[in-house]
Amino acid sequence: AILDETDSGLDIDALRIVSEGVNRFHAQGDRGVLLITHYTRILRYIKPDFVHVFVDGRIVESGGPELAEELETNGYVRFTSGATA
Repeated sequence: AILDETDSGLDIDALRIVSEGVNRFHAQGDRGVLLITHYTRILRYIKPDFVHVFVDGRIVESGGPELAEELETNGYVRFTSGATA
């Protein structure tokens, strides 16, 4: 399943309902979920196996859930052009 910014515009109750559905879907074991988001709010309820940072259509960094926390804290500046890594 590909979920593109599913959390956009959801209030907290709807976010929990959507997250529960995604978690049930994923728990069936034979399914994968690509969750595209710009915020970590939904990741309080859905724990990612992998986090990828895309810049200009390319993956520039991959990691685990800790990468999402770094993005929340520091933003994308180290990944954008002109920034030093």
